[in-house]
Amino acid sequence: MNASLLYPFIVIAGCLQALGNSMNAQLRGRLINPWLAASVSFLPIVFVFMMIFLALPTPLPTLDTLAAMPWYAPFGGVAGAVAVFGGLAFIDKVGAGPFNGLTLTANILTSVAMDSFGLFGLQGGGFKPMPWIGGLLMAVGVAFIARVTPDKGAEKDEGHGLNPRLLYPFIVVAGALQAIGVVWNAQLRGALVNPWLAATVSFLPVVFVFVFVFLIRPTPLPTKQDIAGIRWWMPLAGITGAVAVFGGLLFVDKVGAGAFNGLLITANLLTSIALDHFGWLGMKQMKAGASRLGGAALMIGGVVLISLS
Repeated sequence: MNASLLYPFIVIAGCLQALGNSMNAQLRGRLINPWLAASVSFLPIVFVFMMIFLALPTPLPTLDTLAAMPWYAPFGGVAGAVAVFGGLAFIDKVGAGPFNGLTLTANILTSVAMDSFGLFGLQGGGFKPMPWIGGLLMAVGVAFIARVTPDKGAEKDEGHGLNPRLLYPFIVVAGALQAIGVVWNAQLRGALVNPWLAATVSFLPVVFVFVFVFLIRPTPLPTKQDIAGIRWWMPLAGITGAVAVFGGLLFVDKVGAGAFNGLLITANLLTSIALDHFGWLGMKQMKAGASRLGGAALMIGGVVLISLS
């Protein structure tokens, strides 16, 4: 198959990734307890991947591949889940554009650093100026996108009075962990051979952590009215976001990492700005003015520089 024929699927995966964050925020709003919402979001992922693995149980890992697996590889899903939980808890406070812009920039800068310095078993490629210039453009673009947040010109969340910009450091860390999680997941897949088994093993600790914390902190709980307001698509938020993860597993070796990440991030970013502009999926409406569109253009330019390097 011509690799270019896969581009539409990658673009769709990027759009779904952005939609998944907003869907998670709506799920959290209905289920009240963030740990319950996270558990509901991730449980369908484990079920789907486990069913696929049972249907396609081969190939299986060998003792040699298991022995070569780094100890941290099974925790790639946990690292990546921090960004999902951040979206679930914070995206409605800062907006889809700033949230996804920050996570994507932190993600790609962390990826560039891991490639440059050979972190987590990667082959170090040394310092190359173009990726860092691209990352700088992305950071400037995020600054323009994040100039307007949902609390500007509106009341802050009742009982909190928290400036959404105070959440930015956590969101940046979440984006960095998302990039690290991709590398750990790749190493887990190399050790377990079967990608569906690797996916199941990656997401199982995530579900365990969220369910365990929920059992410790089971309150607050949703009311009957809250549960009645759950739309059919809200519990599918985790699966929606996971499409991008498995798009990478299936397509990145066919189209190349630069083209894959460039298309995925661009689709994610533009979808995020559209979500804010039109107020889709319950997001607080923030018009895509010159500042946001200019920031998006800078981010896309940065992605292009990184992809071509």
